[in-house]
Amino acid sequence: MSNFSLDADINIEVKASFISKGSNAPLTGDDYEFRLFEKDLMEDDYLGKSALDESGTAKVSFKHGDYMDFLNPETNPDLYFALYKGEALIFQSPVMRDLDLGDLEKFKMGTGEVVDLGTFLVEG
Repeated sequence: MSNFSLDADINIEVKASFISKGSNAPLTGDDYEFRLFEKDLMEDDYLGKSALDESGTAKVSFKHGDYMDFLNPETNPDLYFALYKGEALIFQSPVMRDLDLGDLEKFKMGTGEVVDLGTFLVEG
């Protein structure tokens, strides 16, 4: 993990992209909402939400301290996300345990870290 990950003031931007099964077209529109969480023993941390842009990509920014737990001072988060269409849950990722942001991140000067979780094929 880079030294930037340990700086509580540096933004971490997580992004994920979604394409529709069958057509391979990006999922777009105001109906879709991406919600990002960090799994904890007691209560999961809600890190933010995002609409999907024209390329089917969601982006959520947070700081390192947003997922730190006083009782369990881990350095690597256990992330998962849910994709909703309206109020209906249409996709939920498995928990990505002990995610080493250093393996996935790209540092953007002036912005912070960018972590790409990948592209996911879902029923639109």
